[in-house]
Amino acid sequence: MKVYQVQLVQRQQTLQHDNQQSLLENLEQHNIPHEYQCRSGYCGACRARLLKGQVSYRQPPLAFLQADEVLLCCCQVESDLVLDL
Repeated sequence: MKVYQVQLVQRQQTLQHDNQQSLLENLEQHNIPHEYQCRSGYCGACRARLLKGQVSYRQPPLAFLQADEVLLCCCQVESDLVLDL
């Protein structure tokens, strides 16, 4: 199983991520708060700015995303990431 490094620039912290859970769940497990409303049916609130790296989606996200944005609840990490968090 591939393990990726996810650097959180604003927090000056790096997490390991293996796609066994969402990035949002990984942040929650590390007590890192981030806005979300996905579980209430609103898509797009968990977006974060991607500074470096690559993600994919199993299904196209419902929310419109800019090229430098990711949805933490449903993206699949494809490389080490740098996020503006």
